[in-house]
Amino acid sequence: MAEPAPARTVVLPATPERWDDVETLLGGSGERGCWCRSWRGSASPVGRGDPDRNRRLLRSEVDGGPFAPGVIAYLDGEPVGWCGLGPREAMPRLMNSRTIPRVDDAPVWSIGCFVVRPGHRRQGITRILLDGAVAYARSMGAPCIEGYPIDPAGTRVSTAFGFVGFTSTFEAAGFRRVTETDAHSARLPRWLMRLDLAEG
Repeated sequence: MAEPAPARTVVLPATPERWDDVETLLGGSGERGCWCRSWRGSASPVGRGDPDRNRRLLRSEVDGGPFAPGVIAYLDGEPVGWCGLGPREAMPRLMNSRTIPRVDDAPVWSIGCFVVRPGHRRQGITRILLDGAVAYARSMGAPCIEGYPIDPAGTRVSTAFGFVGFTSTFEAAGFRRVTETDAHSARLPRWLMRLDLAEG
């Protein structure tokens, strides 16, 4: 059972004045940081490429893009989590994915990843980020939002593979399972799950 979410939290879009918080969250995961652009990229292998270049690209999206490329969770003013998201059409590798299908032509928003800082895991931060991502997508006029989490089926999964989220978290937020995809994380299949925002 998930532990209760901590109080005193707020989720805000990654805007220019919050760039230092983005760096705190994504720049501290090992030597190279967590600047992967696996879905936003188009040509580099799996979209990862050079971390410095990826960091600059993300900075340009935060500074002047048509939408925030992610949302940040704060606990008592401290950045503790990140959720990357955006319109699926803005993610070339996801649009062309052979393992995660497009189920229709709806202008869906997609959730790509979650990052929760060490010391704040297993405290409900991922659910807080998910709710914040839904709220932000709705505020931007998205008709629906998707995620592609795994169902661990009771097994323990390393945080290195849980960055895509878990089906139970998405179901608790009202998402429904649409189809099992051919994509995997931790050798577990990933589900395409969707929430129709017009309903709420």
